[in-house]
Amino acid sequence: MESTFKPASLLSHALLLFLICFSPFLPSAKPISDYTTLLYKNCANDQTLSSPTKSHSQTLSNLFQELVSHSFHSKFFKTIESDDGTAILGLFQCRGDISNEDCRHCVNVLPHVSSNFCKESMAARVHLYGCYMWYKPEGVSEASSKHELVYKSCVEPKQVVVAGTFEEMRGRAFAALESGIANGSRDGFYETRYESMDVMGQCEGDLEGCECEECVNTAVQIADKECGRTVSGQIYLKKCFLSFSYHPKEKVRNNNNNNNNNNKRTVAIVVGVAAALSLGFLLVLFIKSWTKKDED
Repeated sequence: MESTFKPASLLSHALLLFLICFSPFLPSAKPISDYTTLLYKNCANDQTLSSPTKSHSQTLSNLFQELVSHSFHSKFFKTIESDDGTAILGLFQCRGDISNEDCRHCVNVLPHVSSNFCKESMAARVHLYGCYMWYKPEGVSEASSKHELVYKSCVEPKQVVVAGTFEEMRGRAFAALESGIANGSRDGFYETRYESMDVMGQCEGDLEGCECEECVNTAVQIADKECGRTVSGQIYLKKCFLSFSYHPKEKVRNNNNNNNNNNKRTVAIVVGVAAALSLGFLLVLFIKSWTKKDED
C-alpha cells in the first residue's frame, strides 16, 4: 500500500502541532496604557481673543506643528514661534517613564484637545496623563509663582490604613524621592518604591537642579497637607509634579506570580519535550515518504 502522507501535508501538520503546543507559552502583546486621558486644562479665558487675527491663528498652528514634530525624537521641547509681529512661547513634556512611541502619540493629541477646549485663547495649559503642553505670548510675564498648585487628585483608601504608621511610611517614601531628585535624577525625573509605596516626581525640562529640588519639596508639602491619609494622589505645580500610590499586597502578589511562573516553566518543558518527539516522528515519516516517492 502506498503511503498517503504527502510532504506538504506533513509540514503543515508539524507546524500546526507546534503552534498548538506552544501558543499558550508565547509572549503576548501587552496593552498600551492610555496616556491621553485629560487631567486638566486651563484656557486663560480672560486672555481669549474675541476676534482672533489670522496672524495669531497661523502662529499658533505653526507652534503646534513644531511641538508635534519634535516629539518624534525628544520628550521635552521648548520654542518660540513668531509671524508678523506675533510671537508665542510654548513647550511640551512627556513623563520620563513612558516610551518614545507613547510620547509621540500623547503629544499628537495635545493640539486637538487645546483647540477643542481653548479655541483661540492667548494662553493655555493642557495636561494629559502622559504629557502636557502650555503656551503664552512671548514677553508676557506670569504673575503667579512657578510653584503654584494647578491640579491635585487624592484617592481615598478602600482599605483600612493605620494612622501614624501610614503617614510615616509615605513620609519616608517622599524623602527618598527628594533625595533621588537632589542626587542627579535623569532629566529631572525620578521614581522609586519604599516598602509598599511607589513615588514618582518630575520637573520641567529646563528647571535647574536647585529649583527642581525646591519645586518637588513644595509638592511634597502640599501632598502631606492636602491628601492626608489617601492611598494615592497626584500633585501638579506649574514646574513639577509628583505622584504616589500605596500597594500593601504587592509582595504577596509578587510571590504568587513567581509560583505561577515556575509552574508555567515546568509545563512548558514537558510540552516542549512532547512536541520535539512528535516533530521527530513526523520528520521520519516525511523522509520515508520522500524516499519512497523517489524510488517509484
